[in-house]
Amino acid sequence: MIKQSVILATAVVIGTTGLAQARDQIRIVGSSTVFPFATAVAEQFGKTTKFKTPVIESTGSGGGLKLFCAGVGVKHPDITNASRRIKMSEVKRCAKNGVKDITEVKVGFDGIVLANSKKAKKVQLTRKQIFLALAKKVPANADGSKLKDNPYKMWSDIDPSLPKAKIEVLGPPPTSGTRDAFVELAMEGGCKTFKAIKAMKKKNKKKYKALCHGIREDGAFVEAGENDNLIVQKLVANPGAFGVFGYSFLDQNSDSVQGSIVNGVEPTFENISAGKYKISRSLFFYIKKAHAGVIPGMKEYVRAFTSEKAFGPEGYLVDKGLIPLSDTDRKKIRTSSRAFAPLSM
Repeated sequence: MIKQSVILATAVVIGTTGLAQARDQIRIVGSSTVFPFATAVAEQFGKTTKFKTPVIESTGSGGGLKLFCAGVGVKHPDITNASRRIKMSEVKRCAKNGVKDITEVKVGFDGIVLANSKKAKKVQLTRKQIFLALAKKVPANADGSKLKDNPYKMWSDIDPSLPKAKIEVLGPPPTSGTRDAFVELAMEGGCKTFKAIKAMKKKNKKKYKALCHGIREDGAFVEAGENDNLIVQKLVANPGAFGVFGYSFLDQNSDSVQGSIVNGVEPTFENISAGKYKISRSLFFYIKKAHAGVIPGMKEYVRAFTSEKAFGPEGYLVDKGLIPLSDTDRKKIRTSSRAFAPLSM
């Protein structure tokens, strides 16, 4: 009778949480930018602990958070990587599906580059020029009070100092955190240099965002999927094209591609770290606390990722292109993540 009660109690716990020891590997989804860092940690983790190497899938930040927020249980991911912060709408979606205890782990910084093949000339651009090259609608007059469909076919159409070459930019899809950050930091950064458009932000924020974040759909911008390595390969094959991806991919492929200078600043480790290169963002991963005590190795994986050996200034992730957090921030993140502190928006 006692044995039967124990079995019954166990069944109730499993039924309540939606979890069971049916999976002995951590499952991670999310950002293609964080993917190489998470993969490096996972490989080290598999080699140096008793746990299996986590399974990591590159789905893009938005796609990863969608999978992460779908529910609690072994069918759902334990961790999602993100190259942008989780949105309040995603937190609400998570809660609606029973994913209520989420821990946020900021792991470092990354710059977003507009790169081209080393066979071509290195280009100097402003954020205003980037906006004019890729926006769906652009100003028809000096202050931006009138708009028109983007007419620019060549970079030199925007400014005679730019290459006499077709505007062709390979970039990530809307589900990507890199795309989100690029439109916010580069496109909007250039868009709001026009006086009338900047004023629009206060009067009609929705219209302002649609204009500043709207990327043209006439072939000048090509959605090249979530695989940043594929974009690098395409740039090597096509020296006339540019590609949008994270600094780490530039760092790992510096023999074949180069980053454009933006607003007079090169996308280097030092410039991103110092905050001089303005197209840069924070990188994260999010943990499902309900899975932490059930899926083997989750606590240990978090400990491994937030160790000085991994994400510290001399850590192996810096060799992969990660820009480290300050000493104070790393200490704070290490404490909060290992305690599975709840997300604070």
